[in-house]
Amino acid sequence: MNSPDIIDRLNRHHPKVIDLSLGRVERLLAALGHPEKNLPPVIHVAGTNGKGSVVAFMRSFAEAAGLSVHVYTSPHLVDFNERIRIAGELITDAALGELLDECEVANMGAPITFFEITTTLAFLAFSRIPANLCLLETGLGGRLDATNVLDQPAVTALTPVSIDHVGFLGADLKGIAAEKAAIMRRHVPAVVSAQTPDAHDVIREASKKIGSRLLLQGSEWQLGSTAESIRIETPHRGLTVPLPSLTGRHQIQNAAQALTCLDAWRPDAIPDTAVEDGLRAVHWPGRLQRLLSGSLVDNIPEGWELWLDGGHNPAAGEILAAQATGWRDKPLFGIWGMISSKEPDAFIMPLLPHIAALRTVAIPGEGASIDPAALAGIAENLGAKAQSSSSLERAIDDLMRLSGSPGRILICGSLYLAGVVLREND
Repeated sequence: MNSPDIIDRLNRHHPKVIDLSLGRVERLLAALGHPEKNLPPVIHVAGTNGKGSVVAFMRSFAEAAGLSVHVYTSPHLVDFNERIRIAGELITDAALGELLDECEVANMGAPITFFEITTTLAFLAFSRIPANLCLLETGLGGRLDATNVLDQPAVTALTPVSIDHVGFLGADLKGIAAEKAAIMRRHVPAVVSAQTPDAHDVIREASKKIGSRLLLQGSEWQLGSTAESIRIETPHRGLTVPLPSLTGRHQIQNAAQALTCLDAWRPDAIPDTAVEDGLRAVHWPGRLQRLLSGSLVDNIPEGWELWLDGGHNPAAGEILAAQATGWRDKPLFGIWGMISSKEPDAFIMPLLPHIAALRTVAIPGEGASIDPAALAGIAENLGAKAQSSSSLERAIDDLMRLSGSPGRILICGSLYLAGVVLREND
């Protein structure tokens, strides 16, 4: 059984209308003997942007320290198996098939969402293989997310909260912050990154009501950076280490939050040397990733650079704009694709002043992909030089013909598009 077969089976019981609740996943977990109660120590991460990167840093630090780590993240970019790592290794197709058989029998044909049964399957796998640590990323929100069935995680973390998934979470930032803050637990450390004032106030108030132990960026933990190093101060230590291998200033914050989470779990677990090794080794595809090899890269002339980012909300657009500000040595060109549930104008607006020309593309295999001509129209209305392209390859060729010197091409706007790019470049 391969990844597409697994996805078909996971979708089979998906209800026609998703009502966010924990009832379905709690029922299935009970039928399976509550595997969620037999996990290694859990660090549970919610937020809008940076969740996966924080998890990637924690995993890299922990594994550099010789620890065994289970990891659950979403979505996947290329293969479904990316979502579940068991003691450091991607789950196999065979294990997925066997665990899904078990979940389907216990579920007895009842409606259950794709994410709920996937989460249950992951908990079942994690409960059966020993590990030192289990890292969980929420899928959507927090309060009613399928991962939020744990009574007592070791640590919780909240990355920056902003507007996303409006169809499910609404457009009220305070409401979204409250949903995500609901993963906090009484007496459990809650490591919180810098937030907008509204989100900050909501999280502080929620922490008081819940009784969690709040560790705020700028207070209990801090960071600083130079062109060559970063300074991280957690409640347990301060250290100066090399810049991470992941690109972008936001990744410095993610690295600092990751280390603070691990120190809140066990202050002696991660030696300083493991932090340095983990910063060099960390890998998180599709997040300001420079593509260095592959079929797409092989077809561009020397001196050109191809970059990929799956960010898709207004905050992600701001992050890309901040990175583009530092890219002054070469002209920057953009390739943009997006799905209809997002806010295309709010995403692309911060980036447009930095882009010499833009091409828009459809996302192959994604029915909710916004028509490229419509995307180009949005960009043109915002003052950009934009045209639609029939394919990714055509977009790359068009942009290279516009410049007399090598430039950077940034492909952005969707994790689904990022997955397509990684598959085509393989």
